[in-house]
Amino acid sequence: MTESTATVAQLYIDAMASDEPGALPALFADDIVWHQPGANRFSGVKHGSGAVGAMIGAMMAVSGGTFALQSTGAPMVNGDLAALPIRFSARREGAEMSMDGVDLLRVRDGRVAEAWLFSADQAAEDAFWGQG
Repeated sequence: MTESTATVAQLYIDAMASDEPGALPALFADDIVWHQPGANRFSGVKHGSGAVGAMIGAMMAVSGGTFALQSTGAPMVNGDLAALPIRFSARREGAEMSMDGVDLLRVRDGRVAEAWLFSADQAAEDAFWGQG
């Protein structure tokens, strides 16, 4: 289980860090539960790979394709959980955001079944994305 979790965590980082995150949906369980923090247009719990994919696509659209995520350290794996230290950034309409965070993934059957995201400065992230 741990090796599979580590592999999926690395594939997630690779897909999120690429200019073409097309491999990302294949990593999600059909019934994924995604916990997006904060009080902005993207916040809340998303259910299903379609809803998560639509949210990520909308984030790319709002940011003019500038939303980016990079790993800042190796995934930390504990059974079916992987904590990923990350840095994410985006630009839109003269506004910029860049901060550290942690993505916590629960892996089941070789796919991401649940994800919890944490931001170093949630108020700044909320201000960047704005209300829906």
